[in-house]
Amino acid sequence: MLLPRTILILKWAFIFISTVANGSPPEEPVRCFSNLKNCTVTNAYGAFPDRSICHAAEVAYPSSEEALVSIVARGTQEKRRMRVATRYSHSIPKLVCPYGDDGLIISTQNLNRVIKIDKENMFVTVESGVTLSQLIDEAAESGLALPYSPYWLGLTVGGMLGTGAHGSTLWKEGSAIHDYVIRMRVVTPGSPEDGYAKVRTLEENGELDSDLNAAKVSLGVLGVISQVTLKLQPLFKRSITFETKDDADLSDQVATFGRQHEFADITWYPSQNRVVYRLDDRVSSDVSGNGHWEHPGFRAVPSLVVHLLRSTEEDQEEKDDVDGKCIGGKLTSSVLIKSAYGLANEGIFFTGYPVVGYQNKLQASGHCLESHSNAEITVCPWDSRVKSLFFHQTTLSIAISKAKYFIQDIQKLVKIAPQSLCGIDLYEGILMRYVTGSDAYLGKEEDSLDLDITYYRSKDPKSARLHMDVLEEIEQMLVFKYGGLPHWGKNRNVAFEGVIKKYRKGSEFLKVKEKFDPLGLFSSEWTDQILGLKGAVTIVKDGCALEGLCICSEDVHCAPDQGYFCRPGKVYEDARVCTLVPDKVTNTHHKDFLYSLKDEL
Repeated sequence: MLLPRTILILKWAFIFISTVANGSPPEEPVRCFSNLKNCTVTNAYGAFPDRSICHAAEVAYPSSEEALVSIVARGTQEKRRMRVATRYSHSIPKLVCPYGDDGLIISTQNLNRVIKIDKENMFVTVESGVTLSQLIDEAAESGLALPYSPYWLGLTVGGMLGTGAHGSTLWKEGSAIHDYVIRMRVVTPGSPEDGYAKVRTLEENGELDSDLNAAKVSLGVLGVISQVTLKLQPLFKRSITFETKDDADLSDQVATFGRQHEFADITWYPSQNRVVYRLDDRVSSDVSGNGHWEHPGFRAVPSLVVHLLRSTEEDQEEKDDVDGKCIGGKLTSSVLIKSAYGLANEGIFFTGYPVVGYQNKLQASGHCLESHSNAEITVCPWDSRVKSLFFHQTTLSIAISKAKYFIQDIQKLVKIAPQSLCGIDLYEGILMRYVTGSDAYLGKEEDSLDLDITYYRSKDPKSARLHMDVLEEIEQMLVFKYGGLPHWGKNRNVAFEGVIKKYRKGSEFLKVKEKFDPLGLFSSEWTDQILGLKGAVTIVKDGCALEGLCICSEDVHCAPDQGYFCRPGKVYEDARVCTLVPDKVTNTHHKDFLYSLKDEL
């Protein structure tokens, strides 16, 4: 007989995979109390890493470059701090927050036009608020394609450039959007002679090439991107097959697999010793197939289902139900694998591999954003208006030459604590994508493997999580042992400590920043911290390690009242992580967990 919790998960999985209804777009990230004044700004998840709320005195919505110039000029003349917000605001760190309460938020929501598509030369010029979905669709109507992209349609062009967003490939120019930029217009503060605002045109192979390399991944500190010109390719077809194998030889395969298939990526479930390889290549347009991809995690989901899923996770954490997490993780991954991660050959059905279709239908998902239905009915799974998924994301890139040894370290961790990574299986395990080295000053330094790990986050920042020590050890391993570079739009504070020193051209980026914005009007407390200009991202206080605000050095940085103390890592002994110490547990909350923990050890 199935346990009630298992029945619940099965019910969720069926509804989750089969749902095709459109969802309710998330709320505007900027909310004002009086006619675009006295505002707060957050992200799509409703929380930043330190749980703070960002305030701004005003928000502006320019709908043209001329209006944008006027807004920046006014802000410069008044010496106001300015930051840029996007339509959906999916960055986890506090990139959008201005300094203080007198700041000005400039939203690119209405800078959403595709200005020109040059079919002959295969260029597209767009305003910075154009979404990836809009860009892909309009390019396809002209028989063109963006060759590589992130997998989520809800990003804007400006947001992708601000954070270095990418897809997966080691072929040709690479998978990062910024490596297809050939021209950019940026509105920056100006002198009184400039009218307090200046439009800078940056072009590939032009006199300002070094400036373009800085602006390609800008963190929003150079000004506001107005327009971007990207080089495209003729629309093409892809053929995709997901192949599931044992992970015994993954450490040997990871370095070579990315060069065997153009759009290769890997999904790894370490707790199950299972790995899924994406065999994904271009094929002739003569090959039959009209497939498309709508990843289940990006589909509209009934609000009730999301509520039940989150409640199940919270219940598992509350009761230290590791077995429940492992059952749910195996079920979730099996459903995803059997449903081909949302691929469909024709219509809404998956009938077998390979799935062949046009690039614009296979490169990204995210149609939960497209409806205007009530959020009480269907939502994106992380919509903060309802009881939804709430998670941390550790996303860093390491040199491909080091990937073998990282994978071996994770396998050692799993041998020591076999159930420790069951929780990430509920969020698609470890997604590994390939990214090429870039000439962007804050892009990847060399050909790299990007590792994306998503896991449960408590609504209570003082609450310890199951096996949090293992996830913290992996995070510190990536940051310090393997010198990982963080994804600028994801991660907890720990990943950004001293990060600018890891970039060979970091000082060159800062010089361009000084030239474009000498008063630092587009800087914020957060960007000053991660660029090494003022302060540090680490926040040291009781319980700070629970949310990744610090690396523990004292027990009080963990949760000693819950039995979690600062200890060395299991494999990477230089790590300092919050570990459950059975003999010191005072709360009865954790008693049942001790038996399963002793069995593992």
